[in-house]
Amino acid sequence: MKLELDPSAPTPVFQQIIDQIHFQINTADLKPGEKLPSIRSLAAEYELATNTVAKAMRQLEFRGLIVAQDRSGYHVAESVAVSDSASRYQARGVSSDKTEVHNVVDHLDHGLFSNAFCKITEDYLTGNPDQCNVIHADGSGTKSIIGYLAYKETGDTSVFHGISQDSIVMNLDDLLCVGVNGRILISNTVNRNALNCPGEVVGALIEGSEKFLAQLREFGVNIYSGGGETADVGDLTGTIVVDSVAVSVMKKKEVISGEQIQPGLVIVGLSSTGQSSYEDKENSGIGSNGLTSARHDMLSHYYAENYPESFDGNVSRELMYCGPYKLQDPLPGSSLSVGEALLSPTRTYAPVVYKLLDEHPGLIRGLIHCSGGAQTKCMKFGGSPGLDNPNNSLDGKPVNGIHFIKDNLFPTPPIFKAIQSASKTQWKEMYKVFNMGHRMEVYCEAEQAETVLRVANSFNIDAQIIGRTEPSTSGNRLSLTHADEVFEYQG
Repeated sequence: MKLELDPSAPTPVFQQIIDQIHFQINTADLKPGEKLPSIRSLAAEYELATNTVAKAMRQLEFRGLIVAQDRSGYHVAESVAVSDSASRYQARGVSSDKTEVHNVVDHLDHGLFSNAFCKITEDYLTGNPDQCNVIHADGSGTKSIIGYLAYKETGDTSVFHGISQDSIVMNLDDLLCVGVNGRILISNTVNRNALNCPGEVVGALIEGSEKFLAQLREFGVNIYSGGGETADVGDLTGTIVVDSVAVSVMKKKEVISGEQIQPGLVIVGLSSTGQSSYEDKENSGIGSNGLTSARHDMLSHYYAENYPESFDGNVSRELMYCGPYKLQDPLPGSSLSVGEALLSPTRTYAPVVYKLLDEHPGLIRGLIHCSGGAQTKCMKFGGSPGLDNPNNSLDGKPVNGIHFIKDNLFPTPPIFKAIQSASKTQWKEMYKVFNMGHRMEVYCEAEQAETVLRVANSFNIDAQIIGRTEPSTSGNRLSLTHADEVFEYQG
């Protein structure tokens, strides 16, 4: 392997290493399985710091191009058929499916209900053996950076009201998926660069949080603030990061676990777009997932030039803010601007789910929040219908999973059409990153679907049967229909 590195070039040396090795893999100059020179030998040969070479190798590994093998260093991955869109996503330092995270956490204790949407523990808070604790942590992700850009451009701090909601909803709606319908206590953490995000920004975040919690309580959702923390961490971020943690106590007998999702159910999708009765304005449906891709693929290089603190300088600049739009530009096919669409607060489905749980106990067999993994999230859940019954077979093969079939999806909302058009992301990949029109799925018996539709409609939320579950002889899998194509995903 030969590298041609130029320390005087504007491109950082570590990025030159990444680009040249990536190119040699693409052109088959480096073959699958081929061993790469060690970090120390490359550093010595090109008179570089070992950390520079190690940083490049970690990026290549994150992209799935090379793999680390115990005691033998890095090798070219045996299969590097990564789509261009997926490669761009990974090159920005993010993962649509968080495989490397699941490789770690999947081996940890999964709690009382191993296939539940959230980890559930014994009731350590009150010591009641009939109850359990549910705790969840999440945040608004890089959506807060879009809020920061809008604030810097306009001086309007109210853009951060929605960011508070994003962080809360990403926790609240995950708790819904295990059947939480009692009191919830939530705490927020704001990590900021104080030079770029002064006190008025923190004040807007707190104001937005309190306003949203009060609004939820008006609709019967018993959620309360437990305070929070503001940390000035300018060395960690150039802008602002907003995270939350939520906790609740519930009865064990009321837990909705993934095992309750079985073949023979219908899937009712709750739309992520429009304006519900508890929202102040139209929602684009964007949610809080995939915003790193959306921000850079939608917004123009103007923002890279004017706000370098808003992106990672270690990532190739050609991947930063390479889109056609400014925030104030109209979004094609929509009454919203691009900025309004990207900053639409993440919709919560708590009023809908609380009403279903309270007025129709036992109706819900499963709830899936289409967040990380988006439309493919469902494959992580579901019982194993054939393992306990050797007579349960299909075409002579034992049933060992769920076949999720989604063949009646909502029309693709304008925001996702624009993202796909700007990024050229394959449609199959889009469904792994973005909710694409519905962000909550209710699994129930076919005869109960009309009740779910009626309750959702009572809050002015569109809902429809978007698919069904059938037996699978090849583990959990998903067949998803887009236009005239059927995309197949394997769990």
